[in-house]
Amino acid sequence: MNLHLSAVARTVQAGGIVAYPTEAVYGLGCDPRNEPAVRRLLALKRRPAGKGLILIAADFAQLAPFLQPLVPADQARLAATWPGPYTWLIPACADTPYWLRGRHDTLAVRVTAHPLAATLCRICGHALVSTSANFSGRSPARTALAVRRQLGRTIDALLPGPTGGAAKPTEIRDLRSGQQVRGG
Repeated sequence: MNLHLSAVARTVQAGGIVAYPTEAVYGLGCDPRNEPAVRRLLALKRRPAGKGLILIAADFAQLAPFLQPLVPADQARLAATWPGPYTWLIPACADTPYWLRGRHDTLAVRVTAHPLAATLCRICGHALVSTSANFSGRSPARTALAVRRQLGRTIDALLPGPTGGAAKPTEIRDLRSGQQVRGG
C-alpha cells in the first residue's frame, strides 16, 4: 500500500484536514462525522456552513448512512453514473448534520472514479468531505504544488498525485428533478 495513503488516512482518522486529487481538482477533506474537523475545514476555506458540502465515497454503502432510502429507479440512475464524475443531490436523512447539508434537505454525494480518492475512502472506511482545495473565491488547486502554495500549513496532510484530467469540477444534478445544478 502507498505510504502516503496510509499516513493521510491516519490523519483523517485523527480528525485532520487533508488534500487529495479528485477527478478535476484537488479536494480538501475530513471525516464527515467529525464536527470540529468539518467546522475547521469550513473556516479554513472561508465557506459558509449554509452552503453545504459534497461527500465522496468508494461505493454507495459509504454514503447510504447519510441519505434517505432510494427507490429502485433512483438506484439504477445513480448506478449508471457511478463511479464517475457525477455528483448528485439526494434527500438527506433527518439526522444528517447541518454542517454537511447546510440549509438544504439534500446532500451532495459522489462515488468517485479517481483511484487515489477512492482508495483513501476505502482505507478510512467511510466517505470523506470533498470540497475544492482553495480559499473561497480563488481558483481550485490542480496540483500538489498549487495546494502547498495556496493552503500551506493550514492543512494536516497532502496526498500527492495527478488529478483525473477533467477540465471542470464535477457536474451536480438533483436526483428528484433530474435538473443540472452545476455544469461539469
